Amino acid sequence: MPRMLDVSDDVRAEIGDEEADRLLAGENAPGSYDCTSCRTPGNTDQERTSTVLFVGQETAVLAFAHATCVPSQVVPVSEDQLRGAVRSITAEDAAPPAPEPPPAADTQAVLGVTSGVVLVGGEARPALVVEPTEPIARPGIGGAGDDFLPLLTEQGFLPVYDLGRPPAPIPGWSVLLAAGQLHAVLMPAPGGGAPVAWWQAHHPMPVSDGWRSAVGRSQQVLLYAASAGTIGTQPREDQLRTALDRAAARGALVGAAMPLAGT
Repeated sequence: MPRMLDVSDDVRAEIGDEEADRLLAGENAPGSYDCTSCRTPGNTDQERTSTVLFVGQETAVLAFAHATCVPSQVVPVSEDQLRGAVRSITAEDAAPPAPEPPPAADTQAVLGVTSGVVLVGGEARPALVVEPTEPIARPGIGGAGDDFLPLLTEQGFLPVYDLGRPPAPIPGWSVLLAAGQLHAVLMPAPGGGAPVAWWQAHHPMPVSDGWRSAVGRSQQVLLYAASAGTIGTQPREDQLRTALDRAAARGALVGAAMPLAGT
């Protein structure tokens, strides 16, 4: 019985016409699956399903997702990201999450990333809050200054003064969510080409069921960023919101809205 599969032209070009036709005919496609985006069950016999191909430098992994979560697409990832996605999909990665990534601009600082659901205009929206552990200076310039927010505004992030309104979208940026876990924030590559990781988790970073549900509805993530020491570690979402409101009132917060990777 043919499956209710969507195979995009990009995916077909990667896997070949013969394999794509076998999938569409139901020969190689699963009946039941866990959505690679929201991690809830799906069934290719009962609902429209997207084929999502994660492509690394040497290997590729074909996954499946609800078509309402993400469209069929090719998602370029690093080999490390791909291995993390495979471990997540096969439940073989038992290591604890390590959300602090390599530094974005300064070897003395790392970016701490917190996920949370933020109420924006009466709607629960999935958000990521990024804050360095130390001040980040402009590359190639010494001193004790903090250029983190100016560097982001140069990339297109805008000041956030009111969390009641979502930040504006930023072209070329996206959030890589695979197997229901956060892997990276991607930015445009200098000179074009495949996006590159601006932030990358050491291990796939779990997010709450509420966060996945919210991103499934909006298909968009709100990313807020603040300088070191502005937000701090907040154990609850209401406390995180209070800290964000304080930072916005001080003019110490920037933000942008971005889709899931490839969408």
